[in-house]
Amino acid sequence: MLLRVRAAVAQLAAGLGAGAGAQPPAEPRGGGAGAGSGASPPAAAFCRPAFLQLTPEELRRADDHTGRAVQSPRDGRRRLPWRTGYAEVINAGKSQHNEDQACCEVVFVERRPSPRGRLMSREGCGELDGGRKGFYFHYWALFDGHAGSGAAVMASEKLHVHICEQLRDLVDILQDPSPPPICLPHGPGDPTRVSVAEDDGEVPNDAVPRFHLEKAVSHESLVIGAIENAFKHMDDQIERERGAQHLAGGCCALAAIYLMGKFYVANAGDSRAYKKIEEDDLKFPLIYGEGKKARMMATIGVTRGLGDHDLKVFSSNIHIKPFLSCFPEVRVYDLTQYEHCPDDVLVLGTDGLWDVTNDKEVAGVVMEVLTSYEPNDPCRYTMVAQELVVRSRGVLKERGWRLANDKLGSGDDISVFVIPLGGPGNYT
Repeated sequence: MLLRVRAAVAQLAAGLGAGAGAQPPAEPRGGGAGAGSGASPPAAAFCRPAFLQLTPEELRRADDHTGRAVQSPRDGRRRLPWRTGYAEVINAGKSQHNEDQACCEVVFVERRPSPRGRLMSREGCGELDGGRKGFYFHYWALFDGHAGSGAAVMASEKLHVHICEQLRDLVDILQDPSPPPICLPHGPGDPTRVSVAEDDGEVPNDAVPRFHLEKAVSHESLVIGAIENAFKHMDDQIERERGAQHLAGGCCALAAIYLMGKFYVANAGDSRAYKKIEEDDLKFPLIYGEGKKARMMATIGVTRGLGDHDLKVFSSNIHIKPFLSCFPEVRVYDLTQYEHCPDDVLVLGTDGLWDVTNDKEVAGVVMEVLTSYEPNDPCRYTMVAQELVVRSRGVLKERGWRLANDKLGSGDDISVFVIPLGGPGNYT
């Protein structure tokens, strides 16, 4: 029954948006020399991460459901920040193309100009980095599309831009080691700015300290809020542009942001330790089924994600979006609190990995591969990513793709980042 429900929902989502065949032609992302020659594939139908720098022949191999060749950044091409490892493989025929997308960037966040800031600049104050004041963050993200790859492609191109935009107002606050202010500073001519001394009413002596204690906000909370707002703006952009860009379906999103010594891992999708639903909510029609077969309102297998603005609950006119939240769960890991060796890594993976490989098995593969390479070998993290993908995909046999224990391998798209927690240049 659930399979029939899923099939009906997939048909509904595909019918509400333009199909892959109706999308305008576009040049594939990730193409190397000569990639623009010949006929271009439909937009969002088949494109791979730009950092792979795939040639036309490699693009064709990456789209082959039979061979399912593992793709990784090749030696001699641009390395990812921190020597990050990456590998991916297409599904076994579940969808026409690989609907996963990935992005890895180093982003500069420039302070947003303000009247006061321009005055300070004219006075020769507040300028860094050749007249630009700001900071960098490192960014890794995976997007698992469904009912089409359009939402995943757009999110892979734009989510880090939205995060950057949300952080611009926080440049001065985050670079100040003192606790952040209760509110962002107002301009000198702001009529809403009223000091305690100008208030006509009497203020108890302990009123101001108590207010500050009750309203204290940490730098960490401000960054989390910026990330949450960025996800919301990304979801709004998908909604606005889904018609013009022929975007059908939606995507799960998993992003890791390294900023000022901390990792912020934001998940809006199908992570195992993710769904935060109260016990009283675990009843039909909100959650139906158990384990991997659980579906929100008997329609979709996640409670958070981007897109799906046209998707309706099966056999109803109710849109799924008010119940499908675009706000991620954000967890913070402070790298400054621990010492890390070259074998300490963060593994990001789409559900194609986690559906068949548990945490313990992933840790075993990581240690097995890393011990086979010198700590300063720049390829070691790529080899870990490739091995994780290969073992989760399995080997093609008469009865399909099989793992080493002869259980069914993953027939889904698989994408994996392996990020060394020691940061850049620590292992030379």
